[in-house]
Amino acid sequence: MLCGTMAVCRPSGGACGFMRQAFILSCLGAAALAGAAVAAPCVLEPGPTRAVVKVIDGETLALDDGSEVRLIGALTPRSPDAGAAISFWPPEQEARAALEAAALGKSVDLAFARGARSDRYQRHLAHVFVHTSEGRAWLQGHMLEAGHARAHALPGHAGCMDELIAHEKLAREKVSGLWKSAAYAIRQASRTRELLALRSTFQIVEGRVRSASEVRGRHFLNFGTDWRDDFTIVVKSGEARALATRGIALNELAGRIVRVRGWLERRSGPMIEIADDRDLEVVEEAELPAPAADNAPSRKRSRPAAGQPASRSSEL
Repeated sequence: MLCGTMAVCRPSGGACGFMRQAFILSCLGAAALAGAAVAAPCVLEPGPTRAVVKVIDGETLALDDGSEVRLIGALTPRSPDAGAAISFWPPEQEARAALEAAALGKSVDLAFARGARSDRYQRHLAHVFVHTSEGRAWLQGHMLEAGHARAHALPGHAGCMDELIAHEKLAREKVSGLWKSAAYAIRQASRTRELLALRSTFQIVEGRVRSASEVRGRHFLNFGTDWRDDFTIVVKSGEARALATRGIALNELAGRIVRVRGWLERRSGPMIEIADDRDLEVVEEAELPAPAADNAPSRKRSRPAAGQPASRSSEL
């Protein structure tokens, strides 16, 4: 079932036509956001109404005016996610088929969150709402709740991550779609060798923070005794301030379990730098034993990454 929206008029006075409306995401059925900590509604600026003439892939549509739109915030599967050397990756094909069933040949409204409205390929970066007999229905919410995508924030493009993650959570709990595959399992921060093998892929990683530090305006959450080898989360100052407004103080996270989503990189050890403050979640505070590390092999010490001191022991 597609998750819906309601359109409401902004307080501008007078009659309010569609082009002077602001979308506020809501759900047809309260269960869709059950358990989600949504701080504020996601307000979107309305864009054009077009028809979908082709589904290019699981997150990209071709429109009747010759333009294309990428479903912002919903990252669908690709064969490189699992290192699969095949063009036919079942989760990818299932996502495309689901998008075709939901949108092909139908009228859609585009709506924009704060941030860039197009990418370097001139594709619209938008939330997409399908016209149905019941009203307008949110495509991103549908794809996430059915398990055909993961919630994903682009750098410099804010908006709706609470709602996106809430719909993703429903699919994870039901083990729907891509969540049936071990290729999309939530990874353990302690398993550094596994994380290194997954570099350059989008992952969700969970673990207990061992220490936190700040160096030249960048915050580092470390998950082991040696940041050169162990998993690290990097948070820039802007995201750190946004987290603080949500009551999450990075320097107080030591000993707590967090979940992070983003692109895995190798900076000595595995690392994720968050693109949006909602990429980082505190999932529980109880003292639980950490899972065993996977005995990552020792590596030749590389020079510290830019902005990191040779040793943080005096700062932790």
